[in-house]
Amino acid sequence: MIKETVFKSFDNKEALEAQLAERIANQLQDAVDARGKASLIVSGGSTPLKLFELLSKKAIDWSDVFITLADERWVSPEHGDSNERLVRNNLLKNRAASAKFRGLKNMYSSPEEGCAMAIEQLGSFPTPFDVVVLGMGNDGHTCSWFPCAADAELDNALTSAELCVAVTPGNAPHSRISLSKSAILASRQIYLHIVGEQKLEVYRQALASEDTREMPIRAVLEQHKTPVDVYWSA
Repeated sequence: MIKETVFKSFDNKEALEAQLAERIANQLQDAVDARGKASLIVSGGSTPLKLFELLSKKAIDWSDVFITLADERWVSPEHGDSNERLVRNNLLKNRAASAKFRGLKNMYSSPEEGCAMAIEQLGSFPTPFDVVVLGMGNDGHTCSWFPCAADAELDNALTSAELCVAVTPGNAPHSRISLSKSAILASRQIYLHIVGEQKLEVYRQALASEDTREMPIRAVLEQHKTPVDVYWSA
């Protein structure tokens, strides 16, 4: 039986990041020990940067760990808004430099055209994914499941059986490629990493209703298929 969502509160970001990095490293190493390889899905933004730094120094078998992103803006990996750039600069270094990273952005001019290649690129990843680390926006989005996206695109992200979907947010820059809800939930452990009083209030709002169109993070918080641990600090 899948456990209910676990909420863990920390007095400061440093304590949260230290414990979460340790938990993730242990789970990845356990996966390598049990199955020969492990998979880690991470999110972009500023919140996980220190977590990435701590993870990169963990003494685990990184050469057996496959890493990709929960979502990506359809920009060059050198672009300032690229999540891949953040991961390469902050996680894929130190001991983690030997990890097997696959970005979502590819040669195609749009995410709609590039989805098939992105799915193919992730074909070697061990599944179910061992660890997924998500963030959450103040509008209740996670991955690139935006409430401001066209209804058909958001519906597709939340219902598609495909690994990746294309999304164009209504009021956020850049077209996006994102893992679908089914892909995110096909994992052994999900962490929602949030910081600050405003994000805590958004999280509480998410728990107050079941409308996933209004706040897509609810698609993760409401389900009982995959364990979700929420890590929050002020």
